[in-house]
Amino acid sequence: MKKRLAVLCLAAMTLTACGNSNTQTDDASNAAASTDPTEVTVFAAASLTESLNQIKEVYESEHPEVELVYNFDSSGTLQTQIEEGAVCDLFISAGQKQMDGLGDLVKSDSRVDLLENTVVLVAPKGAENAPASFEDLANVSSIALGNSDVPVGQYSEEILKYMGLWDGLNADGKITFGSNVKEVTSQVAAAAVDCGIVYRTDAASEPEIEVVATAPAESYSPAIYPAAVLTNAAQAEEAQEFLDYLKTDKAMDVFASVGFSRPDEA
Repeated sequence: MKKRLAVLCLAAMTLTACGNSNTQTDDASNAAASTDPTEVTVFAAASLTESLNQIKEVYESEHPEVELVYNFDSSGTLQTQIEEGAVCDLFISAGQKQMDGLGDLVKSDSRVDLLENTVVLVAPKGAENAPASFEDLANVSSIALGNSDVPVGQYSEEILKYMGLWDGLNADGKITFGSNVKEVTSQVAAAAVDCGIVYRTDAASEPEIEVVATAPAESYSPAIYPAAVLTNAAQAEEAQEFLDYLKTDKAMDVFASVGFSRPDEA
């Protein structure tokens, strides 16, 4: 009787131990499954949409612990959002002015000139009334430009003033404005205007437009894209790691495929 009782006790202890072991394993599995990736919020100029979305796929596959959350818009709008307290870890601007305007909100030791772009004149694909050069803009009926708080709009104004066309186009009411470069690109693609001034990278991403001329390099300030981690970034370490990745040859190959270059290579 005692022997049988001992066997039963041993069996019960074994089952209990197995049950506890399985429970611990299940708990560990559930804990691992419930660990969400760290969200890194990136505010980036609209002209970076295609290239950064392509980079996101690769980066997240290599860093499953990180999820990149993008906010694309004009650099001026993004600057205002950051100043008003929007959650942002990393800012990539299409112009130095907007980055400079953030002052102490930017970690100065993280700031880097990441990319350079080229400004071009575009027209609807196959349009018969398309200008052949910037000089021909005096004869167009309408042209789309970025707003004055948009870097591409600022570069456009510099170019048109350099060529002596700005005052005439304004006086004749030929200019329509877009809140970011994607809006300008869309206006041209829809043939709502005769032409527009955008970045070469945006022209490359829109099949319904074509480049008719490249702005002379001396006619506008270099279209440099600075990037920096913000001083109040919730995920500063992860944001810096992503910024470091953007400077690698692997990421630069993606940027180059749409027309960007390193600032020292432009």
